[in-house]
Amino acid sequence: MDMRRGTRTLLAGLAVTAVLGTAGMASAAGGTHAAGPAGDGAKALCKRAPKVDRRIERALRRLDAGAGTRGSVARLEKRVDNAKKAGHTEIATYLQNRLTFRKSLGTTLRQRQKDLAAVRTWCRGNDDGKAAG
Repeated sequence: MDMRRGTRTLLAGLAVTAVLGTAGMASAAGGTHAAGPAGDGAKALCKRAPKVDRRIERALRRLDAGAGTRGSVARLEKRVDNAKKAGHTEIATYLQNRLTFRKSLGTTLRQRQKDLAAVRTWCRGNDDGKAAG
C-alpha cells in the first residue's frame, strides 16, 4: 500500500511539473506577439464576407421564424406567456430577460448586415483587400 501512495505522489508531481512547464512556454511564446496585429485584416475579411453574410441571414431567419422554430423570438414569447399563466414568476422573469436580449440581437445582426454590405462594396473597389496586406 505504501508503494501505491509513492507512485501516486510521483505521478501527481509529474503532472504538476508538466502543467507548469507548458504554462511557462505558453507565456514565453505569447510575449513575441505583444506588438499586436500587423494590419487590419482587410484581405481576410473580404474573403470571409460571403460566409459571414450567410451566417447572419441564417440567424435572422431563425429569430424571425414562427413559434414552432427553436431559437425564434415568437417561441420564446410563447414560453414567457406560458410561464406567466402557470404562475412561475421566476421562470417568467428569466425567460423575459432572454427575450429582451434575443430581440436586441436581431437589431444588432441587422446593423452588421448593413456594415458588411459597406465592407463588400469596399472590397470590390480595392481588389478584395489584397493591397491592404
